[in-house]
Amino acid sequence: MKTFATLICVVMTAVTLQAQEITVTGTVTDESNIPLIGVNVVITGSSNGTQTDFNGKYELKAKIGQKLKFSYVGYETVERKVKDKKPMNVQMHTGAQLESVVVTAYDASQIMRSKVSGVPIPRSPYPVNNQVSSNESYDKIEENIFKMVTTAPLSTFSIDVDKAGYSNIRRMINHGQKIPKDAVKIEEMINYFSYNYPQPKRNEPFSIITEVANSPWNTNTKLVKIGLKGKDIATENTPASNLVFLLDVSGSMNSENKLGLLKSAMEVLVDKLREEDKVSIVVYAGAAGTVLEPTNGNNKEKIMEAIDKLRAGGSTAGGEGIKLAYKIAEENFIKDGNNRVILATDGDFNVGASSDRAMEDLIEEKRESGVFLTCLGFGMGNYKDSKMETLADKGNGNHAYIDTMQEAKKVLGTEFFGTIYTIAKDVKLQVEFNPKKVQAYRLIGYENRLLNDEDFNDDTKDAGELGSGHTVTALYELIPVGVKSEYLKDIDDLKYTNTKISNSKTDELLTVKFRYKEPDGDKSKLIVKTLKDSNADIKKTSEDFQFSAAVALFGQQLRDSEFISTKNRADVIQLAQAGRGIDKEGYRAEFIRLVKSYK
Repeated sequence: MKTFATLICVVMTAVTLQAQEITVTGTVTDESNIPLIGVNVVITGSSNGTQTDFNGKYELKAKIGQKLKFSYVGYETVERKVKDKKPMNVQMHTGAQLESVVVTAYDASQIMRSKVSGVPIPRSPYPVNNQVSSNESYDKIEENIFKMVTTAPLSTFSIDVDKAGYSNIRRMINHGQKIPKDAVKIEEMINYFSYNYPQPKRNEPFSIITEVANSPWNTNTKLVKIGLKGKDIATENTPASNLVFLLDVSGSMNSENKLGLLKSAMEVLVDKLREEDKVSIVVYAGAAGTVLEPTNGNNKEKIMEAIDKLRAGGSTAGGEGIKLAYKIAEENFIKDGNNRVILATDGDFNVGASSDRAMEDLIEEKRESGVFLTCLGFGMGNYKDSKMETLADKGNGNHAYIDTMQEAKKVLGTEFFGTIYTIAKDVKLQVEFNPKKVQAYRLIGYENRLLNDEDFNDDTKDAGELGSGHTVTALYELIPVGVKSEYLKDIDDLKYTNTKISNSKTDELLTVKFRYKEPDGDKSKLIVKTLKDSNADIKKTSEDFQFSAAVALFGQQLRDSEFISTKNRADVIQLAQAGRGIDKEGYRAEFIRLVKSYK
């Protein structure tokens, strides 16, 4: 009898343990022990799961005996049995073919709200495919060609600190979609990453870094890097902010990866607000209205209460919303402060001033008030990148695309106050190439930022803004004098213009000039820097140069560029790994993972 009772006790204990629900935690890494962001962690046979956060960590309620499935695009799926409360750390290995991976369609905002309990995942996962949503819109990009120095010695363009292009491409790769060529904005891919450029000296708002090396993708050409680094200003030293959030709550935003993610993302920013900051919230759908009057940043409960009440529905009166948001911003204008409208939408305007040109005219008119504009893109399927970029460019602002909560933390948490604290505006670059050294050149990316040469000295011409701590990088590919290249087309000798090259002995490769204005100034200042020629191997240059070149090469491969000799992803990976550096936040490792997974 005693033996039977003992047996019953053991069985009951086993059953109890089997049914016991515990919180399973752990970290997911790749073969190099780099944390993987956004790994799907699902209880096998159920619809409960979560994703790894920015540090590769996950947390999920499960019962002892259940199995957890770890899946990630481009990696082999891993299954582990829940045994106890000890951390379940998982290392994933590359090898899964993209065509065979199934991506589970649940959204990031739900994930971040489910730190304790599992979240429901839609039961209809969709297979990876090569079709991109046909209702997304991107401006056509005509790739920059090589220009002859003897006939076009100057190259002039505006800086671009937008980063939406990279996070949008990341979203497509993670969802197994084919990337349309016009979604690939190489300068935004390069400038998504921070680079270890030195702090500015003296009273200048930014430092300037130049490097030259042999090109990693073409024989007998050279690659030049021009980098800017904005002065770092501590958040506590930035002036008070007058922020008016203009939130799209129309019917097109009625999904968790749009309004749901937006509401979760707002929590990140609200947490960073200070007492001296003021926040207002305007929403628009069939009509525009104010849901939060100007409120001090320390009244976080009131701000979040207004955000939590947001619901989606109706058409999209974007033009009326913009007018109302600027009106509130102007009425609460803080002299010498950060005055900004922050538009969050999928860009699907369809009522009122909806054309790109009408929106452009409206924003150009409003920017004269001294109120800047930030555009935050959300969602997929009908994302209107072209409109978002138009508004940001004309509103003296910037454009970001938020695809996950990790990106929300980056854009609205880590980088936000640096972004909105403009230290230089209307920043333009003009490069003059030495015809004794350079036969032809092409600017990689920046196609929609090109300026006429005469615009460089025209202080009425709008250009890009540089925020605190921002880095901006531009790359040129050069064909040296004496090199025969398939990329050069013959042109007839000019009859009336002297194109003979002087006998100058200088070893300068180029001169780069920078014009910028103080944030509240109307007259530009000039900085000039020269770069001497070099035949250095790019492997001997800085990690930043090598990594930016890797990103540029991948972008050109995605665009099927006619100006590169290699379409091999391995060349990108090798270059990126050499330039990965310390990579504390894991962004460069994530880039390498994306390149490996995209077929």
